[in-house]
Parts: sequence; C-alpha cells; structure tokens
Amino acid sequence: MRKPINMGGLRGLPDILAPGLPVIFCGINPGATAALAGRHFVSRTNRFWRVLHRAGFTPQEIDPEDDRSILRHGCGLTVAVARPTPGANDLSRLELKRAGAALKRKIRRYDPRVVAFLGKPAFAAITGNNAVSWGRQPELFGGAVAWVLPNPSGRNLNFSFEALVLAYSELKAALGPIAADVNAKASRQALPATAASTACPD
Repeated sequence: MRKPINMGGLRGLPDILAPGLPVIFCGINPGATAALAGRHFVSRTNRFWRVLHRAGFTPQEIDPEDDRSILRHGCGLTVAVARPTPGANDLSRLELKRAGAALKRKIRRYDPRVVAFLGKPAFAAITGNNAVSWGRQPELFGGAVAWVLPNPSGRNLNFSFEALVLAYSELKAALGPIAADVNAKASRQALPATAASTACPD
C-alpha cells in the first residue's frame, strides 16, 4: 500500500500572471505532486500541457519545469484554493465557496479577457450554481468572461485526450490569435454567446 503523502508544511503554488492576458486558466488547487515540485501540472498523468499545445495555445509542449514560459503565449495560471491536497476531492464545497471573493479580486486586478475554470466543482461552489454547463458562462466573473473546461487530470476518466483537445480548441477558436490580443476589454464582447461542446459529457 502506498504511504500517504504528508501535506504538512507544503505551500501553495505561485501564480503565473500578468495584467491584461487573453486567458487565465484556473485550476481547483495544487495537487501533492505539484506542490512538492513547486511547478504547475507537473504530474506525468496530468494532460494539461499536452492538451494546451494540441489545442493551439502553445507552438510546442511546455515542460512543467518551464511553466512560467506560458506567459509568452498570452496565458496565465492560478488556482481557486491555494491549499495543497492529495486530490481536489479533499476540498469541501464550503472551502471552495469561501475562496470566491479573493479569486474575483485577483481576476479584477489582472483583468484578463477570459478566466477558464478547469472543471465544474470550483465554479459551481463559488457561484452557487449546481447546473454549470461547459463552455462560456452567461455571467462575467471578476469582470472577465467565465469559461468552464474539463479538468485535464488523469483522474478525469470522463474525457479522453481527444475530447479534452476539442473542448480547449473551442476556447482557442473563440479567442482567436491571442498573441495579438493585448486589449482585453476592447475585444471581450466579441466572444460567441454559446460555445459548449456537444462532445463534452456532464
């Protein structure tokens, strides 16, 4: 039997953010492997970096050791809850809900065009909406367009790699050439009103 990971003393991951980015990807919270390494999506079973590349956000697959290079491609990274846990299921709905105010302030401060939540749980808990759909949400979050994407964790067995790429590609298509998108507010309302993929299961 695998020995439980001692989470005592582990710190959360630093945000990788800059003002006015086209998109900030928001994970639920740091997993144990990422917290130990001090890098985002470092687990070999997590598909985030591969999916991001295949969906057209980056010209090559980023190595987790070089996670800060994502800024060069107009993308940022943050989490809803800073506290590391062995798994996202170790967070309570109340803890997720309480994180909402600080997360909204952060999004307002950095003013991205889109904040993309990786998975439904955090967004559902923060907004109190138990019927969250995939894709663009009807209301802004912290002044940014809110978008919900499938979690790329290897534990998410509801989505194959190809289904993840399709879902992330829809966001990329809505954003357009993000390298040239330096004015978040000017183009915010240009996103399509609906973009939920019929290929995404609930």
